[in-house]
Amino acid sequence: MDILSAIFYIATTTGLLVLALVSALVIRIFVGKSIRNPDYPPVVGTVFDQLFYFNRLYDYQIGMSKKHRTSRLLAPDQSEIYTTDPRNIEYILKTNFHNYCKGQYNQDIMTDLFGQGIFVVDGDKWRQQKKLASFEFSTRVLRDFSCSVFRKKAAKLVHTIQQFSKHNLVFDVQALLMRCTLDSIFTVGFGVDLNSLEESNAQGNEFIKAFDDSNELVYWRYVDPLWKLKRYLNVGGEATLKKNIEFIHKFVDRVIRTKREQMEKEQNDNVKKDLLSRFLVESKKDPETMNNQYLRDIILSFMVAGKDTTANTLSWFIYILCKNPLIQEKIAQQVRKVCSNNEGTVSDFVDNITDEALEEMHYLHATLTETLRLYPAVPVDGRCAETDDTLPDGYRLKRGDGVYYMAYAMGRMTDIWGDDAEEFKPERWLKNGVFQPESPFKFVAFNAGPRTCLGKDFAYRQMKIVSTALLRFFRFRLSDDTKNVTYRTMLTLHISGSLDVLAVPRIGLLEI
Repeated sequence: MDILSAIFYIATTTGLLVLALVSALVIRIFVGKSIRNPDYPPVVGTVFDQLFYFNRLYDYQIGMSKKHRTSRLLAPDQSEIYTTDPRNIEYILKTNFHNYCKGQYNQDIMTDLFGQGIFVVDGDKWRQQKKLASFEFSTRVLRDFSCSVFRKKAAKLVHTIQQFSKHNLVFDVQALLMRCTLDSIFTVGFGVDLNSLEESNAQGNEFIKAFDDSNELVYWRYVDPLWKLKRYLNVGGEATLKKNIEFIHKFVDRVIRTKREQMEKEQNDNVKKDLLSRFLVESKKDPETMNNQYLRDIILSFMVAGKDTTANTLSWFIYILCKNPLIQEKIAQQVRKVCSNNEGTVSDFVDNITDEALEEMHYLHATLTETLRLYPAVPVDGRCAETDDTLPDGYRLKRGDGVYYMAYAMGRMTDIWGDDAEEFKPERWLKNGVFQPESPFKFVAFNAGPRTCLGKDFAYRQMKIVSTALLRFFRFRLSDDTKNVTYRTMLTLHISGSLDVLAVPRIGLLEI
């Protein structure tokens, strides 16, 4: 066989092999999915269609939802059902909760980063973590401790922004908020000050970048059919993800080690203020199961909840206020009115932001909630059906099918929120000036049912303390009002790139 013949043979064989693999994949995607059966949700494409829309994935899902409230994307082993129907959401998150788990498909994708943490596991492991965390969140000790931490971090944030404001400098407010909330979750959640780890700001920022990049790379797995092969070969994004996770694990292991050392020195201190202390005490009862790796997984789960929920929401909140200066001024007026007797230095002001004052700020609460309606911290979430079932809207699904509810798209659906759904309107949450909540299956930013976010009240409290401090001392505006601000497609809804702003000091304000 001459060289040309050999090349032709190899090319032909390779082409046939690729064709065979593609054909096998197509068959797996389309066969046995009841595509033409009207009892099942209408098919709008395959999960691989999301590859083409990845950078604007949540807008693509809005388009899906406007055509069909419930629809399907086909995957090789199952159908992925997407819905914005609150009836379906209540059914899978509450009414028939026990038939809908996180599922092997979601766990395969997320376990490398989150391990056996509360957001990934089902069954006994989920119940154990929920029970311990619920107990901790319900204690007055943690409430008082967290408020003290939030105030301290808010004052530090004000002082940092003051330095930019003095010199009329542009700064990335999202980066500052990320660092502020990371500091807070380490202190409140794990009882460890980042400074005690001897981490410089550069290393802390490196941790944030590694964590956020890993968040994005994990989400990419939902649209990449070759991610498992890439992980096996350790190439591309999977190689980067592996490197990031190794860095994250080493960082968190230091947190656990530091905390253990603290607890050994404080053996007579029976008041455990933070979540990690509670889990460490519990781990002594079952050290084989609740080992360091398990504790690390728990930490990372609460970190993504504690850091991303508040930092992302506050970033979008600042962006919205820059685009709506009248709303910004209305909140500032409410802060001055409610806290009129609370003056002095920045630290004095922040230290005296009471729970009672926060409760009076209905318009601030409504504005934060409206931010979450349009920019939910988790834009898409879902479950997996353990048995064949029929949803309240009449559509059937099969065992193993995924059911995803699209919080980002839901916030823009007129059939849910009315003709002004896409308008930012805090007043929709107020009745006679008092905040009125909506059904958690309509406003699903904090999940709903048994897996409702345990830290919802803590997130609101932190956001309100930080917002009160910032708007008392600064007026914010975008550095470039023409710049397109959009999201970064990942598990949580970050602003893509930086959010560059200017902070204008308010009259008579900054005494240190």
